Amino acid sequence: MDANGPAHDDGSDSSPMYELRLYLAGHSPKSVRAVENLRRTCEEYLPGRYRIELVDLLENPQLARGDEIIAVPTLVRKLPEPVRKIIGDLSDTEKLLVGLQLRSAGGRQ
Repeated sequence: MDANGPAHDDGSDSSPMYELRLYLAGHSPKSVRAVENLRRTCEEYLPGRYRIELVDLLENPQLARGDEIIAVPTLVRKLPEPVRKIIGDLSDTEKLLVGLQLRSAGGRQ
């Protein structure tokens, strides 16, 4: 397990690991908000079950091609599959939870 992994992973299928990649454009206000909103939501709803990779497209623009990124900030949920994308500063917690499939659309889990 790499240094960014969870402290404890019991391998239980009922608690999947979330691998998230957040594409940003430098330290713009929207990018900073997206990072803060994502970390806050993950700590509340996925404690110990998530890994976030930040990709700054100002430093590595070629990395946008792999996940077909057309706007920033964009969050890509790599795992669990299927891959999901959420565009914006992630300030709408309900939309973020639905996008991550932690809550069904229009209802609470």
